[in-house]
Amino acid sequence: MRHIEILLPFGLPPPEMAADLLPNLQTPALATLLAKAGKPATRASDPFARHLPHESWLAQRLGAEDHGPADSAPGMAIERMHRHGLSAAEGTWFLLHPVHIHIARDHLVLTDRRRLPLGEAESRALFAAALPIFEAAGKTLQYGAADTWFMRADDWRELRTTTPDAACGHNIDIWMPKGDGERAWRKLQNEVQMEWHAHPVNAEREARRDPPVNSLWLWGAAQAQGNASFASFLDETASPASLPAGTEDDCLIVLDSLSEPALAQEWGGWLERMHALEQAWFAPLLHGLQGGNIARLTLIAGHNAMLREFTLGKRSLMKFWAPPSLARLLP
Repeated sequence: MRHIEILLPFGLPPPEMAADLLPNLQTPALATLLAKAGKPATRASDPFARHLPHESWLAQRLGAEDHGPADSAPGMAIERMHRHGLSAAEGTWFLLHPVHIHIARDHLVLTDRRRLPLGEAESRALFAAALPIFEAAGKTLQYGAADTWFMRADDWRELRTTTPDAACGHNIDIWMPKGDGERAWRKLQNEVQMEWHAHPVNAEREARRDPPVNSLWLWGAAQAQGNASFASFLDETASPASLPAGTEDDCLIVLDSLSEPALAQEWGGWLERMHALEQAWFAPLLHGLQGGNIARLTLIAGHNAMLREFTLGKRSLMKFWAPPSLARLLP
């Protein structure tokens, strides 16, 4: 018996697509959960903010405090370091992602990094090529995973940055880091880009028609917090059956499979993944509520400008006057 929170990034269809998508959404368990929940709490957000609504919600929920400027990406760097088994005793740390930036008609666009296949050996080789450049600039660079590195830059703590998902698919010019350290970062970034341009890793990638890794995305500055303790969460690689039974502990699960098709505006793929979530998660969660194995369930769904929370318990299922409906996903 416990409270389970399910964070569903891009679980709300965009307003302009909702009327077309919902009639094709075959998710009876989700429809039941939404209809039986209490009045949803709705939080609107600026669609041009440097972070998405679910990203700020998750940062707050995990205890990843942001000590940087207000108009900036959430300060997730220390929490992510903690997740990768790294620690930081002092300083200001940023997240760094190796990325592909492609040329549109008259501007540069950040590609969704979920669509950038990057193996461990490739990432390690690119990291090794970039490391001397960071050291020459007086910046500490640490490897976390193939798609996630970290940089210490104490003098850039006021730099305003943007999360990759908020910038993805748009002209990156307005989403680039702004403020103290902006020019120094661009110089460092350009030097890495030049080093990687003719790197063997990218030559091999282009030979097999994979997009080259041609830049780095910087965001998420946070201050080191010593032996900081963060809330933990699971992702969709887990399953309802794998959750420990008979415990009073709360559980936070992030189901991020909708982000990739939503950011690419591939709504057929979005529907397919919603149907997969219905079988893997929504139906088992409804069964858990009905059987009393789950005391309380909260679904947090959002898109780029809104977050909506639906909470219900076993007694909520007794609302016979509320037939299954997806109407609460509408704007």
